[in-house]
Amino acid sequence: MAQTLTKPSAMNFPTDEESRKFEKINTFIHESSEQASFFVANEIAELIRQRQKQGKNVVLGLATGSSPTKMYEFLVKFHKEEGLSFKNVITFNLDEYFPMESDSIHSYVRFMNEHLFDHIDIKKSNINIPDGTLDKEDVREFCVNYEKKIMDAGGIDIQILGIGRTGHIGFNEPGSSLTSKTRIVRLDRVTRLDAASDFFGLENVPIKAITMGVGTIMDAKRIILMAWGEGKANVIRQAVEGPIKESVPATFLQHHDSCDFIIDHAAASSLSRICTPWLVSECDWNEKLIKGATIWLSEKLNKAILKLTNEDYNEHGMGNLVAEIGSAEHINLIVFNQLQRTITGWPGGKPNADDSQRPERKDPYPKTSLIFSPHPDDDVISMGGTLLRLVDQGHEVHVAYQTSGNIAVFDDEVIRFLDFATDVEQDNEALSEQVKEVRAFLKNKRPGQVDSPEIQKFKGLIRKGEALAACRYCRVDEKNAHFQNLPFYETGTVKKKPYSEEDVQITYDLLKKVKPHQIFAAGDLSDPHGTHRVCLQIIYSALDRLVKEKAEWINDCYVWLYRGAWQEWDIADMEMTVPIGPMEMERKKSAIFKHQSQKDSAMFPGNDQREFWQRAEQRNTETAKKYNALGMAEYEAMEGFVRYKFNL
Repeated sequence: MAQTLTKPSAMNFPTDEESRKFEKINTFIHESSEQASFFVANEIAELIRQRQKQGKNVVLGLATGSSPTKMYEFLVKFHKEEGLSFKNVITFNLDEYFPMESDSIHSYVRFMNEHLFDHIDIKKSNINIPDGTLDKEDVREFCVNYEKKIMDAGGIDIQILGIGRTGHIGFNEPGSSLTSKTRIVRLDRVTRLDAASDFFGLENVPIKAITMGVGTIMDAKRIILMAWGEGKANVIRQAVEGPIKESVPATFLQHHDSCDFIIDHAAASSLSRICTPWLVSECDWNEKLIKGATIWLSEKLNKAILKLTNEDYNEHGMGNLVAEIGSAEHINLIVFNQLQRTITGWPGGKPNADDSQRPERKDPYPKTSLIFSPHPDDDVISMGGTLLRLVDQGHEVHVAYQTSGNIAVFDDEVIRFLDFATDVEQDNEALSEQVKEVRAFLKNKRPGQVDSPEIQKFKGLIRKGEALAACRYCRVDEKNAHFQNLPFYETGTVKKKPYSEEDVQITYDLLKKVKPHQIFAAGDLSDPHGTHRVCLQIIYSALDRLVKEKAEWINDCYVWLYRGAWQEWDIADMEMTVPIGPMEMERKKSAIFKHQSQKDSAMFPGNDQREFWQRAEQRNTETAKKYNALGMAEYEAMEGFVRYKFNL
């Protein structure tokens, strides 16, 4: 029977006004960042059309970064397909790094041209962006004139904002005042760390920027702040529900009369109405919500689940749940059993056993398991213990390395490997000449400069060799290591191309060839423009095609999602947890160590400077501690998975 793919069911969240009683800013949650971006783009387009009928200009305050890029795509689409003109539009950008050449790949001038201005009919004289090329002594006068130009244009009609992890808006870092105007600022270390990947290293990120002030932003007639992904969830909660304070500049927006936060579900995940809806209004209780609420209560009170009482539930907004179910003891047993059933030492299913209460089926045995790894080390970092368990238990394990990972290799690694090759092939004149060219290129390479195709190839081969070494260590047959090198990734820069039919076809062909009983894929969706998210969407597209074609094997295929190096699933979401013993944890770390180019110091560490094995070890041990605190058995470590379900 044909199937369609659907994401795991969501909790039933309340949407009435009472549920927003802790929110001090109008906050609208959209199903996806794409839908939210269309919503914002449509509001801007409507204002432009309205003003055109009146013969008036529109003044827009614009932002850069990943949040507004899809909105700009829609505006360009409106221009090209619907004839929306921008001739009556005047723009003022929020900020620019200082110093910064306008043609640099890091320049916001270049960003705006590539994403918007080069594709619409806006007058060049109507475009205003802080000038990163100024002499330092000229910056103050420029900032005064920038403020005057905004006032002379009639003030900003709609100001678009993103938000940083420090709560900054524009580059107004913690400590900025409510009345601050356009000025030069020193960037917070966290802000610079977040930008480090774009600049290929923290040392290349400018320490200063020119930014509109909080006061300038607050003078806008309307403000729209956009945020996507779980990485923004905590700061969104602070900005929307927290007290107004200079340490979180976005909280100043609570003062504005017409400010909306437009966010996706992931960015909204820490809001009270989403994560603890029972504290804000009556809930329509379902199995998933009961599980989440009980685990929350257990963690809050530091009590094992089976020790929770009627009074505990009543005093924390869940009295109606007790009334509905009957007693705390009944609720406790339901949730305890649910959690217990997620734990399995047999991620491929236990043969010759009752599987009615297990997350995986016993048959067929052995299974064919296909692990998708967005980068060449995500498999062992994120689910290395489970991978080892699958191999040990006799399953046929395949690993699909979706991208080359070549931009994450330091230049010196290329020289090191080429020097080795030269020593082996001492009489190879062509190789010697090639090494000279590579050395010359890298010696003169500017920060952020794209590598030559030859160097990109070498870096990809380094990552491939490390992945094969990890496979050999884990006893995965080398012929079962599939290096897809998906084209969307191969830009040589942090910014990737949108995925295409070619990417989907490569994945579709592999799935048809392997016909797995199990698929493991990275479900890390914290960044809507990140490699993990794109890789997952490619897998989903390929699976959708197989479902529509009614491929027989797809009806008996389970899809399990793991998380990346930066975070783990919430306990309430986990549907399979695989215990890892002390010896297995050492084996997992040894597999991670095979990725030597990522050892000691990774090119893109994110906001966590620890090595990947340290992050993985802590994450897995923390999961085990949480299960133990809830009243489960005590394990050394655990890896968690969420199932992506098929619907008949």
